[in-house]
Amino acid sequence: MGTRPAPYQVVADAFRQAIAEGAWAPGHRLPSRAKLGEEYGVGENVIRRAQELLITEGLLEGRPGAGTYVRERQERLTMTRFPALGHPSAPLAPEGVASWEASSIAKVPAPDAVATRLAITPGEHTVRTAYEFLDSARRPLMIATSWEPMAITGTTAVVLPDGGPLAGRSVVDRMAYLGIEVVRADERTRPVHLDREQGHLLGAAAGSLATLIERTYYDSGNRPVETADLLIPADRWTIDYRLHLTTGQPPH
Repeated sequence: MGTRPAPYQVVADAFRQAIAEGAWAPGHRLPSRAKLGEEYGVGENVIRRAQELLITEGLLEGRPGAGTYVRERQERLTMTRFPALGHPSAPLAPEGVASWEASSIAKVPAPDAVATRLAITPGEHTVRTAYEFLDSARRPLMIATSWEPMAITGTTAVVLPDGGPLAGRSVVDRMAYLGIEVVRADERTRPVHLDREQGHLLGAAAGSLATLIERTYYDSGNRPVETADLLIPADRWTIDYRLHLTTGQPPH
C-alpha cells in the first residue's frame, strides 16, 4: 500500500490540472486562500504550500500586494556584467528592467559583514538603500541593498542616493560630485535560497534559488566607497560577464 500524498500536494495537482486544461489561463488571478480553502476543503496553510510549490515550478507567481497569478510565459532575461562604471543609466542596464524604486535610511549601523567589506568598524553609521527593479508591468525582477559609509557622504548634499541634486544617479556620479574617482568594482557571486521576505518582494516562493552578487566599489586610493547585495532569481536571469582583455595578459 503506497503512501498517500500530503494535502498540499493533492491541491497542487488540482492547480496544475486547472492550468493545463486552460481553466486558469496565463495572467489569471487566483481566488483568495480563504475561498480556495473552502473549495478544496482544506486550511489556508495548505493552499499557501500548494501555491508556493507551483511558484517554485514556475507555474504561478506572487505579486506583492496584488495576489497570486498564473504565470505568463517569460523568456529568460540577460544581465551583462560589467556595464560602464560611469554610465548614468547603470541601475537600469539589465535587460527587461523598465523602472526602479529606491528607499534610503541614514545612520544605519554597519553589520559585521558589511563593515568588513567597507573596511570600517562594525556599528559605524552607513546609509542603507533598498532597490526594487521592475518590468513594464511593474512586476519585480530583482532587488538590491547597498550601504555607503556616512564618513564619506554624511555631511554632503548627496548623502541619500534617492535624494539631493543627483537623486537616482549612479554611485560613480555621486562620488565624482565629491571629487572622488571610482575606478574599480569587485564582485563575488554565490547561490542562495530566498527567505520568506525576499520571496515576497520578488513574487517567488521561499526557498527558491537565486544568485547573490556582492559588489563593492573602490576609489583611486583603494578605499571601499559602497557595497551592495544584488539578489537575482535564478529562474529568470542569465548572467553574462564581459571581460575586456589587453595584450600580454596570461591565460586563466
